[in-house]
Amino acid sequence: MKKNVGVTDRIIRLLLSAIFVYLYFAGYVIGLPGVILLVLVGIFFLTSLFGVCLLYSIFGISTNTTKKPL
Repeated sequence: MKKNVGVTDRIIRLLLSAIFVYLYFAGYVIGLPGVILLVLVGIFFLTSLFGVCLLYSIFGISTNTTKKPL
């Protein structure tokens, strides 16, 4: 699959993941909202790890500005 998540986007997703994990394990967010937050952490982490976002693919968005070799 073609990578569609750029470096800046990946960093933002990783930072949000770290913040969300902290909020959950520090006890600021509990219950169903906490579980939803952990699901978002998983999605953000995996999309930043692999550089592919399914929603970006569906809507034709790409933040990846890497030049392809000729």
